[in-house]
Amino acid sequence: MSNSSEILAIIEYMEKEKQISREDMIEKISAAIKQAASKSSLHSGKDLRIEINPRTGAIKAWTALKVTDSVADPACEIHIDKARLYLPDPKIGDEVLREMDLSSLGRIAAKNVYQSIIQSVRQFEKERVYVEYRDLVGDIVTGTVRRREKGTLLVDLGKSEGIIPRREAIPGEDLAIGDRVRCLLLEIETTPRGPEIILSRASYKFVNRLFELEVAEITDGSVKIEAMAREPGYRTKIAVSSSDPRIDPVGACVGSGGSRVKSIVRELGGEKIDVIKYYDDPRLLLEECIKPAKAKNVRIIPEQKLIKFEVSDEDLSVVIGKKGSNAKLTSRLLGWRLDIEQEAKQNVGINDKLQAAAGSLAQILPNITEHQAMILANNGLNSIETFHDVTVEDLAEMGFSPVEAEEILNTVKKYGV
Repeated sequence: MSNSSEILAIIEYMEKEKQISREDMIEKISAAIKQAASKSSLHSGKDLRIEINPRTGAIKAWTALKVTDSVADPACEIHIDKARLYLPDPKIGDEVLREMDLSSLGRIAAKNVYQSIIQSVRQFEKERVYVEYRDLVGDIVTGTVRRREKGTLLVDLGKSEGIIPRREAIPGEDLAIGDRVRCLLLEIETTPRGPEIILSRASYKFVNRLFELEVAEITDGSVKIEAMAREPGYRTKIAVSSSDPRIDPVGACVGSGGSRVKSIVRELGGEKIDVIKYYDDPRLLLEECIKPAKAKNVRIIPEQKLIKFEVSDEDLSVVIGKKGSNAKLTSRLLGWRLDIEQEAKQNVGINDKLQAAAGSLAQILPNITEHQAMILANNGLNSIETFHDVTVEDLAEMGFSPVEAEEILNTVKKYGV
């Protein structure tokens, strides 16, 4: 069994290096000795009392025995006649403490005591993790990569150790042993081995927190992150607004010369970040999301939470992105499903022709607005000649008021002569 100097050394080391109090260590060592004794054939079934001197580390142990006039179990009972050796006037039911020589536990038991102490200390440290780190959940912590186990990175945080599971690592990022790394403290997970600190570099919350730390206007509340979507290692889209009309929320997040956003991009290993202005209107937010591409023929179907739109052939691959990643990000940011189609080329040709016809008509008839010319062109009235036999009633069916119809026909007569 460990002598008093060894016990004292353990207590002092844990107190100094692990910040575990003497009282807690004494409790753990006493429990370890009792556990070892319970596995010993010599002391199995006995009720042990342990006392450890906190100043010297000296250990004393006693077996607690109940006084009886008929002993059924010698491990925990003592006859009243024999009890008189320990008590001056014993009575049935009294308790006798008989000192025990701990050396009788043997070398194997002593080794078990030591292992049990170490195990108890580890468990104690893990239980303390929850208390010390629970208020840091959602914050960024810094640590050093210590080792890799089956795709999981173990990170030394100083007083404790956290892990970055494969699912919370940035795909393609190669962190080496000894690297300093910043992570989001995602959660403290309860496991059979005790609380475990789960770290993340892949969560969108990590990017969110980086912006909060980097952009003073987010910290003071004048700029707000309204929505965010992330494909870790590829791209993050973030929509921001401002409660102060004097502040450009996008400019505040990007920083002078892109300084703020570049700092975050470097932290994420080159991941692209799109900062856009937030709009409540999903149509306007969609336009911001896919710039410089343009959404055409947009149809919003609220009951299906669906937006249908078309883009040109040149913009289609950019809007959809590699393996659909850009479209997924846009959909997540908007909170709407997207149905993206390539704009039909024949429609583009017709529209071009209509635009050209409307432009020509507006030049021929200078008193007609572009809007009126477009309506006339859409209805086949794209030259002076096509107005032959057209009446006020015909123009009214196209949506013109009687006054507008009269003015148009008078203009045609005037310039058609």
